[in-house]
Amino acid sequence: MKYSNPIPTVDVILQRDSRVLLIRRKKDPFRGQLALPGGFFNEGETAEDAMKREAMEETSFEVEPIDILGVYSDPKRDPRKHIMTVAFIGIIVGGSGRAGDDAASVEWVELDDFERQQIAFDHATILRDYRKWKASGGTFWSTKRRNDK
Repeated sequence: MKYSNPIPTVDVILQRDSRVLLIRRKKDPFRGQLALPGGFFNEGETAEDAMKREAMEETSFEVEPIDILGVYSDPKRDPRKHIMTVAFIGIIVGGSGRAGDDAASVEWVELDDFERQQIAFDHATILRDYRKWKASGGTFWSTKRRNDK
C-alpha cells in the first residue's frame, strides 16, 4: 500500500527587543526571500529536537522552545508538496548568529515592519499570528478564522 502523507517540518520564532530573526533562503523554493528558521524532521527526532537542530544549523544559535504558536497544514503552503509545520516560539540561550546550511544570511527584522519584505511560504501569516499571541495568547492553525485578511 502506498501512502501520500504530508511531510512534517518545524519553524521557530525568535525575538530580540522589537525584532524577529529571519533567514534569507539560499535555495528554491523562495530563494532570496526571508523565512523563519526551520526545516524537516529527521527520523527519530521529536518536534522540539528538530526545531533546536534546524535553528542551530541555519542560525548558529542554540535555542529552547517556550511555547507552540500553532500548526500550519494548508496543502498549498509549500509549492513542493503538502508540507505541514509546527511553529514554535523560542528563546536564544547561546551561539553566534551566523548563517549556515540553507540560509544565505540571518537578519533581524522589526516585527512591526516585516510585511514590507518578501516573506517565503506562509511565514507572514505565522508572524501575524505571533503578534496576536503576544497580545492575547492562544494557538493558531491553518484554517482558524482570522480577521487579518
